[in-house]
Amino acid sequence: MHLLFRTLLHSVLAALRPSVGAYEVARARFLVLPTDLDVFRHMNNGVYLSILDLGRLELLRRSGIWTVFRRNGWYPVVVSETISFRKSLQLWQRFEVESRILGYDERAVYVEQRFVREGEIYAQAFVRARILRRTGGVVPIPELLAQVPPAPAGLRVPDWLLQWGEDAALPSTRAEAPSTW
Repeated sequence: MHLLFRTLLHSVLAALRPSVGAYEVARARFLVLPTDLDVFRHMNNGVYLSILDLGRLELLRRSGIWTVFRRNGWYPVVVSETISFRKSLQLWQRFEVESRILGYDERAVYVEQRFVREGEIYAQAFVRARILRRTGGVVPIPELLAQVPPAPAGLRVPDWLLQWGEDAALPSTRAEAPSTW
């Protein structure tokens, strides 16, 4: 709930900013707010993940992919994500989230995102997402690629990231997944 107003604001701002190519870096500007802090007075690790959502929204809106999703009744969901932290963001500091699509495997889209302050990376995340239909089911990658701009030559998800995607995957929602220790 605490990100509701920020989400609305960034959705409007993204619509007003210049468009970017589907495979270019989209930058969204932010400010560390008091509600972003944890008990140690730096930005809470969970808030980083929530702000990454807004960075991906910025990329989708400014690249025109959001329009493709709405037209087709699709929406993205995060399947897995990982983040590494270098430096802490403090109250009232300004920063940017840089987001770009890295590519695809047979089932998902990979996105790289960075928290950047004054040109320096503070944190870096990798997200694996699937595109779902509002009517149910997963949008196959070939169907997605038929609707979005073609990837530039040489665009390739790093092998380590593809392996991470496989290693971090949970069983299908149709398979059993008992919690045993």
